[in-house]
Amino acid sequence: MRIGLIGFGFIGAELYRRIAADGGRDEVAFVHGRSRERLADVPDDMILDDLSKAGDRAPDLIVEVAGPEVSHRHGAAFLSLADYMPLSLTALAHDALYDRLVNASARSGRSLLVAHGALVGLDSLVEWREMWDEVAISFRKPPSSLGDGGLAAMAENILFDGSVRDIAARYPHNVNAMVACALATTGLDRCRGRLVADPAIDHLELAIEARGRDGSSLSICRRQPARGVSGSEMAAAVHASICRAGGHSGAMAFV
Repeated sequence: MRIGLIGFGFIGAELYRRIAADGGRDEVAFVHGRSRERLADVPDDMILDDLSKAGDRAPDLIVEVAGPEVSHRHGAAFLSLADYMPLSLTALAHDALYDRLVNASARSGRSLLVAHGALVGLDSLVEWREMWDEVAISFRKPPSSLGDGGLAAMAENILFDGSVRDIAARYPHNVNAMVACALATTGLDRCRGRLVADPAIDHLELAIEARGRDGSSLSICRRQPARGVSGSEMAAAVHASICRAGGHSGAMAFV
């Protein structure tokens, strides 16, 4: 695959390194970043300044690691020419944008790809998605991973407890895995999201509780070191999703 990368922070730069080192299975079609200084190690002919010209680089897959505004501005156009994997999934909590992207995918035959990211157990959640009656996902994070230093002196604080659609609007850069969970199970309005700031911890905790109509249940818990707003495993998880990206059919696929 020829892969376009949008965003060159910690995750984007690590994806670039992994793709370049994978022995030629995939290749980078272009890299787009906000700062030319961060792209100092990227060859000039690989840098794309104008995203409206992404089609000139003939990508098979475009991966967004730069923020939800990219999907709002360019997502439908990307899907007219390539598969599209937005990592800022909170953008999909906007119904109008979600519909626009799914419709663009249906017209072009390209896929809107939802990466599992920090969401462990995605395969099981998707396989049983018609059975789930109640699903809740919670994050416990140190204040530094929420981008709010003002919380540092506070005790444990429940910042939000409600629908994933509402928490995605409130915290668009912190709850992408919650949106993936909701899309894979009961939907953005029925799936419950809970976000807790805890200054006593230096890691991230994710917990999922799902209950089925037949009385079955699934519990998932994960703890990992923090790396900014994401976990330390995020780049590896996204690269694994990229490796599974080819050959999907349908407007939206989970990888």
